[in-house]
Amino acid sequence: MFVAVTPPAEAVDHLDRTLAPLRAEPGAPRWTPPARWHLTLLFLGGVPADRVAGVVAAAGPAVADTPPARLRLAGAGRFGSRRRPQVLWVGVAGDGAVPAALAGRLAGAARELGLLVEDRPFRAHLTVGRWRPGRPADGDLPDRLAGYRGPPWPVTEVQLLQSHLGPEPRYEPIATWPVAT
Repeated sequence: MFVAVTPPAEAVDHLDRTLAPLRAEPGAPRWTPPARWHLTLLFLGGVPADRVAGVVAAAGPAVADTPPARLRLAGAGRFGSRRRPQVLWVGVAGDGAVPAALAGRLAGAARELGLLVEDRPFRAHLTVGRWRPGRPADGDLPDRLAGYRGPPWPVTEVQLLQSHLGPEPRYEPIATWPVAT
């Protein structure tokens, strides 16, 4: 389970077209389908069914305090070293302090519920690919996206999503909260 912002279709399509020439490059990662692209604000992992209502109740006020924000997908990077990259991500520009503050409020709300929250600094990003261990990997590929700037868009909502893995992974919306625009 996680809380996320999903970029609008225009932003997703723009990035998808930008990535198209890189998809067949030697050492490219396994690409994440555009339908699964999102900006994770809080990752919760498995939440027991009897605690989901508490998460929904606690997250609502955290989102309600969110001011209007305009974001854009911009630049790229990798998690992992150049020689052993793990994740190819696209960054976020614009009102970046807004998602960071929201992520902090959401993490605080989750901690108050006694849920485990990752203890690392928030970095707004969209995962677009993952390199498989032991396979050829071009850790310089993100450099080709350094100048990328997608269209700006307003953040209109935040969602609590349940991840369903398997042959056809999907995300199921559990709750949605509007953001002032």
